[in-house]
Amino acid sequence: MPLSMDALADDLAAETAELRATLGAMTAADWRRPSAARGWCIGDQVSHLAYFDDAAVQAVTDPDGFLAELARWNAEGGVNPDTICARFRDMPGEALLAWFDEARTRLLTSFRRIDPAARVPWFGPSMSAASSLTARLMETWAHGQDIVDALGLDREPTDRLRHVAHLGVRARAFSYTANGRQAPDLPVRVELTAPSGATWSWGPHDAADRVSGPALDFCLVVTQRRHPENAALAITGRAAGEWMAIAQAFAGPPGAGRQRGQFR
Repeated sequence: MPLSMDALADDLAAETAELRATLGAMTAADWRRPSAARGWCIGDQVSHLAYFDDAAVQAVTDPDGFLAELARWNAEGGVNPDTICARFRDMPGEALLAWFDEARTRLLTSFRRIDPAARVPWFGPSMSAASSLTARLMETWAHGQDIVDALGLDREPTDRLRHVAHLGVRARAFSYTANGRQAPDLPVRVELTAPSGATWSWGPHDAADRVSGPALDFCLVVTQRRHPENAALAITGRAAGEWMAIAQAFAGPPGAGRQRGQFR
């Protein structure tokens, strides 16, 4: 995976432009459409992105201030995305869109300037600046999926999914930790077919446990936008099956995920 912050920022800008085109075409009523995330409408998806973009900017420009804000959250029971969304639920769509535009511009500008290896505090463990920006791309793609699902739209996958897949693989151990479980000491080979037709792979060639299939399906599973049984993935071995059942590429507590057969 490239460690150039400009390359990562360019990919995030492209992902943002695609989402922005969808949001710009919505009606006022569309902003209140319910999404597959329980209790969230499309507007909530956008306020979530904008809020955590602002948090990521603070984490790199004012880490002490970010940590003080995090301590306040923790003293009040921890960061709750549902509570955050509720605070902004009455904002009209055009105001949410303006906030998202401004927050994303600040994010891209701030992250282009820093060393990709610099440590950045976050709501879970600290991470490198490169991983932090990759996480913003993953969130943009995942919440964008919630939005197009709610609108009944399809979108063409791109090779930017490699960032999402890479984060999903890297987060395997965290997926167990988030669920209060110990990750097994067994490697898993992941082999994915990119939208371009290329093959992306992680893990040892001779691993008995394997996950293979389209990169899109793998990304939908590790972001919990599809149930593993509704994905076109070949999952071989107990360790691979356990992982896919709890996989999450995002920080925080375990997500509710999607039920079997739930697509929108």
